[in-house]
Order: sequence, then C-alpha cells, then structure tokens
Amino acid sequence: MLLSKIISALRTEPVKITGPADREITALTHDSRQAGPGTLFVALPSVTPGRTGGAAAGGANHILQAVEKGAAAVITAGDLEVPRATVVRVADPRLALSRAAATFYGHPSLQLQTAGVTGTNGKTTVAFLLKHLLDVAERPCGLIGTVRYVIGPREIPASRTTPEADDVQRLLREMRDVNCRAAVMETSSHALHQRRVRDVEFDAAVFTNLTQDHLDYHETMEAYFAAKQGLFDQLAGQTHKRGTAVINIDDRYGRRLFDSFAQRVNTITYGQSSNAMFRATDLRTDLHGTQYSLHAGGKSYLVRLPLFGPFNVYNSLAALASMQALGHDVRKSVESLKDAPQVPGRLEIVAGPKTFRVFVDYAHTPDALENVLRTLRALQPSRLITVFGCGGDRDKAKRGPMGRAAEASSDWCIVTSDNPRSEDPEEICSQISAALRGKNHETIVDRRAAIRRAVAMAGAGDIVLIAGKGHENYQEFADRKVPFDDVAEAASAIREKAA
Repeated sequence: MLLSKIISALRTEPVKITGPADREITALTHDSRQAGPGTLFVALPSVTPGRTGGAAAGGANHILQAVEKGAAAVITAGDLEVPRATVVRVADPRLALSRAAATFYGHPSLQLQTAGVTGTNGKTTVAFLLKHLLDVAERPCGLIGTVRYVIGPREIPASRTTPEADDVQRLLREMRDVNCRAAVMETSSHALHQRRVRDVEFDAAVFTNLTQDHLDYHETMEAYFAAKQGLFDQLAGQTHKRGTAVINIDDRYGRRLFDSFAQRVNTITYGQSSNAMFRATDLRTDLHGTQYSLHAGGKSYLVRLPLFGPFNVYNSLAALASMQALGHDVRKSVESLKDAPQVPGRLEIVAGPKTFRVFVDYAHTPDALENVLRTLRALQPSRLITVFGCGGDRDKAKRGPMGRAAEASSDWCIVTSDNPRSEDPEEICSQISAALRGKNHETIVDRRAAIRRAVAMAGAGDIVLIAGKGHENYQEFADRKVPFDDVAEAASAIREKAA
C-alpha cells in the first residue's frame, strides 16, 4: 500500500511531511523491534496518567532504531528529519496509528459482527459467554481479551486486555482471513483513552458496571467514567454501522449512560430492576451453578447457567442482550447458555476432594471481591477462608477497602502478596492489614505459603477463595517475573494435604 493512501486516511492529522509519499508500505508497527524494510513505524508518546498526548518522548526515542532496521516511513509528533525515511508529523500519533492501521488492514471490523465490552468487572466473562453463544449460533467468533486472543482455532496468550491499535486491526484482519464472522473484544479504559479501538466499528457496545479501579491512571472516578463513555460516543458517531448500546441499568453509571445515549443510539438495558428490558428474577445458586427467570420482549425463559452467583447473572444477561442486538434468537441463546464454558480464573473450581472446595478468582477490586464472597457465602460453607492481596504500582486507595471487604465476609483472611512489581510486598500487606479491625486474619507474604496454609486449614464443608490473580500464570516483582499459577498452586496444596 502506498504511504500516500495511508496519509490521506489520516484526514486532518498530517502537519508536515518530509520526504516522498509514494513509498510502498508493506508493514505497520508501533514497536521499533519489529521494523524492517518497507515498514511504517508510528512513534507513540509516553503514556501520562490522565492524558493521551504528551511530548514526542517514548516511541520517538526508537525512531533511529526503526530506520536502521529499514523502516521506510515514520509517523511522529516530533519535528525532525531522518535520513532514508519519510517523516509524517502529526498532532496525535495515537489517533494516527488507529487510522493508519484500519486503512492498512482494510477496515476488518466492517466485515465482522463486532462487539465491544467495557466496565470495571465482568468484561472477560461477558466476552467468553458471548463468544460461546455466537459460535453455537454458527457465527464463528474471534476474541480479544484479558485471558487470551482467539483467531479461529489459534489461541494466543494475551499481552494486555486490549492491545495497541495496530495489533487490534491486525488481529481483526486475521480473524476475517480465517473465516470468522464475528469478533468480541474487551475494551479497557486505558485502550479507550489511548484511542486503541478508535477506528473499530461496533455492532454492539456493552457496559457492565463501574467501581473503583485504575485511579492511578485516571486519577478520578469521573475521568474513569469519561474513558468508558468514550466507547458509546464512538458508537453514536460511527459512519458505517448503526450499533446498539447494551447497558446495565442497575448500575448508577449505567443509568447515566442510558440517560445520555438512549436518544442517540439503539439501546437495550439489562438488570434486575423492573425497567430493565432484559430482566432476571427468582435467582438460585448452588454448587452446580445458577438459574433464574429471564423476562424479555414480553416473554419469559428459564435460564440455566453453569456459573455461580448474582454477578454472573448480570454477565449472562449482558451476553443474551448482546445476542439480540446482533440479531440472534433469544430462546436459542438461552438454550445454549447451559453449556457455557468455565471462564479461566473467574470463580474457577480447583479439582479436588468434595469435602471442601477451592475457588480461584480474578477479583482485584473491592466491589468484585465483595460480590464473589457474597456468592460463596450463599453456598453456606462451614467456613469461608480468603487468600488475597493487592498489586503494586496500582491504585493504592483500594487496599483498605479490599481488606475490609475480605474481613467482613470471611471467617478467616490471609493477606498475601499479589504482583508487587516495584513496591515492597511486605509494605503492601501492611497497608491492607492496617485497615482490618477484627482478629480473623493473618499475613503470609509468600503467596505459595499462603495458599498452602489456607488449604491445610480447610475442613469439611469449608470453601477457600484465592483472589486477585485469577488466570494469570506469573508473579511480577521489581526485578523479575516468575511463573506462578494460583490454580496449579492450589491443586498442589490439595495433593499435599491428601498425602
């Protein structure tokens, strides 16, 4: 593809072009390590909390490396000349990357039924459920999300929930090329704020909920909400698709979205309140799963879901409402839900003896942990034992609320390390413990030892919850990233207990 065609797609973005625009572009990347002959390299600015722009630092520092590897052209916010490469100066390299990638890969979202899922909690489960329902409905579906990327039969470990814009467009193109007919993606607040999905057109945009998280980046809840709202602003302004907003009307931020967008886009609401268009009543949960009555479109359905708890009722409602938004039959979707897959690290049961149960869950916000514990408490365990921690270099303000949520709903809490990153894990644990008021807790900084302690103390009828890391298969410290899998560690502890 000629560079001139990509430049024309940037619309008002180019400020200055130095060098020929008739160069042939054979690859596109934001990573200088992947540059080669014919590559268009986009130098992204450093990420600053609360901002998408900033100086030309970050990717600009790697421009010479990209050109030395053969890059034919560079897009940057900096005003510079580079020997042997055409330089396109723009005001917003992130927006330029999005537009360039969509053009280079042929706007693949226009050839797929595409659903974006945003919110603090539930994105992964909604995405997994929706992919399952679309696959069963013979709409082979790709997936971009926290756990993995799925392209036809190929599965790739996820590097981040929503990758950079060039990777998003490339993955969507690969899905189209292997005959996927649909794509579901989790759209994180970071991705929305950094325009990573700006040139994806959605058939459905789902909002699950908003609770405290990522304030280290967004700084305030209003800024966090504004990032999420960006998905629906985008939906309302789409050029080719008339998409549908699928909104949790029981969430106060969801009600704000509904009030803002009900007159601007097609909207389907879900929840347990009487005004929800997809409404759940008569919820029942046991160790086999959850069932409830669904009321939608003047009809009622019995929903059987092999997942646990009220929050998964909301997740399944979101998936069912999204299926209607995508033009699929509600009754058939309800029938397919009974065979929904286990979502990795989302109240995942660890195989072991039936005398006690061990669950692993990704809950890493106060609200998510509270919801998971409430669900497990409803199963009426003899005791509920919780192992949890908080990640380093992330929103420190949620550490106290996390501790209080665990203490309030558990019979015994073990505070431990999560992903401490550059912080001292003992200090993180101390900050959590300082918020605890009772005597039903202990601190074991070593996560492996904490899991073994919880399993060792579990007796008949007890439930152990290991929270915070879920599907992750590593633990991240200041100087290293080591293999660590909560499910595998729990299974090992169970075997040791049985020996």
